[in-house]
Amino acid sequence: MSKYTFTSDGPLTGRLRVPGDKSISHRSLMFAGLAVGESRITGLLEGEDVLATAAAMRQLGADIEREGEGAWRVHGAGLGSLLEPRGALEMGNSGTSTRLMMGLLASHPITATFTGDASLSGRPMNRVIDPLSQMGASFEASSGGTLPCMLRGAAPAVPINYRLPVASAQVKSAVLLAGLNTPGITRVIEPVVTRDHTERMLTGFGAILEVGEDNGERVIGIHGEADLRPCDVIVPGDPSSAAFFIVAALLVPGSDLVIENVGLNPTRAGIITVLRHMGGSIEELDPREVGGEPVADLRVRHSALTGIDVDPAIVPSMVDEFPVLFVAAAFAKGTTRTTALEELRVKESDRIAVMAAALTGAGARVTENEDGLEIEGTGGEPLRGTGNAPVATHLDHRIAMSMAIAGLVSANGVQIDDTAPIATSFPTFMELLSGAAV
Repeated sequence: MSKYTFTSDGPLTGRLRVPGDKSISHRSLMFAGLAVGESRITGLLEGEDVLATAAAMRQLGADIEREGEGAWRVHGAGLGSLLEPRGALEMGNSGTSTRLMMGLLASHPITATFTGDASLSGRPMNRVIDPLSQMGASFEASSGGTLPCMLRGAAPAVPINYRLPVASAQVKSAVLLAGLNTPGITRVIEPVVTRDHTERMLTGFGAILEVGEDNGERVIGIHGEADLRPCDVIVPGDPSSAAFFIVAALLVPGSDLVIENVGLNPTRAGIITVLRHMGGSIEELDPREVGGEPVADLRVRHSALTGIDVDPAIVPSMVDEFPVLFVAAAFAKGTTRTTALEELRVKESDRIAVMAAALTGAGARVTENEDGLEIEGTGGEPLRGTGNAPVATHLDHRIAMSMAIAGLVSANGVQIDDTAPIATSFPTFMELLSGAAV
């Protein structure tokens, strides 16, 4: 365990570049590993979660090599030609790797066992096990549908029409990936639109997808037995990682920071919409498109924020950014209310309860509800907790980074009980934070 106390180092200025988008990094390795031929990936996020995906794809027969910082070469095993892994697929802390990989293998004649760390082993997998079982795969999971879990893929799998019971890009992606190697057309019906990286990227790799609407719901159909072609992928900066520096620059007086090359996919950029609604100065410079994804440099300046009621409809486009939004709300003028956040209770930790406790310990005024938090902000004044008791991060990287940002605008700083989990998604976080604050 590595404790660390985060305190103010002055305004955040200059320019920085956050690591590559985590969602796109996972998918680029998987899809390139399914293509026949060689793909090159630049800007890949080299955190532990993504490296778990790379290791799993190697076990399935893909040839994957790192050629330099963020630069990787993948020679795919070919869809339908994956090898049965000799040992368990060790997924570390990565729920994305696990759920997408289950979908990938569900339509291959392969038996594989998925394992993970203590945090991942407590997270529910039934939401992907249920639709994949309908397609013919079978699972032997631990109690509560958790890891370790053995999967036996179906060959051939059966195409289904699956209506998502909860808004989840991971479940949608798992079913679409299973559909890749399934005869016929597999359809996912999405009542609430979630991040669409899978659809955009699979199309780029040569899969045939049909996206339409039925009674106001999004319907995605994927044609099975696809021939995926290699593709060179440029990974944009991760908006979830950028969110910590956006909030930091908004909160720390005197800050004027440019964050370069941030992915602004509309299914992911809800945090920017909400922070602007609260009064945040976030300007898009040089908007452009890279690999089918909208990208821009963001200029963020210190701003006086005002509390708002966050529209529940925006939750799927910023579900991972709520911990750091809670920090922003703690310094806004007035009350911020969030609802429809039940999904946060089954992330790496119960992010509603853990952030309520962490912010309260730091001196914020927080009311915890079943589906969200109400936070009465300080109006820009520093938080005045004792700073003595370390924040319990519960092995959750986003809790650790969010409370690190809170420490920058707290009178006595904020001590984190363990900074090690940050490496799962953002290995350069500490270095960039110290470099931006001058």
